[in-house]
Amino acid sequence: MTMNYSVAVYLCDREYGGPEEGGWWFDTGDIVKLIRTFKSEEKAIAFADRMQRLIDRIINKGRRPISSVLSEGQYFAEVHDGLPPEHYPTTRPHYE
Repeated sequence: MTMNYSVAVYLCDREYGGPEEGGWWFDTGDIVKLIRTFKSEEKAIAFADRMQRLIDRIINKGRRPISSVLSEGQYFAEVHDGLPPEHYPTTRPHYE
């Protein structure tokens, strides 16, 4: 069985989870595009790194970091085992 790795671009942001312990936040990601699949994890990581540098230079330029309350999200190239999820988290987290 051959494991494939995928590289996808996500629009990521941070959402408010609730007021417990002074407030907590969680990261979210919505898939923008599946870019490519690889048989090698190392090649997928190298490709995602190159893609991220390009994204940061062109698309994320001037966008606020996701830690800012004024953020409208940033784009990230991510590597996944198999096909990437459409979004994450798949269920809204809760405070424990």
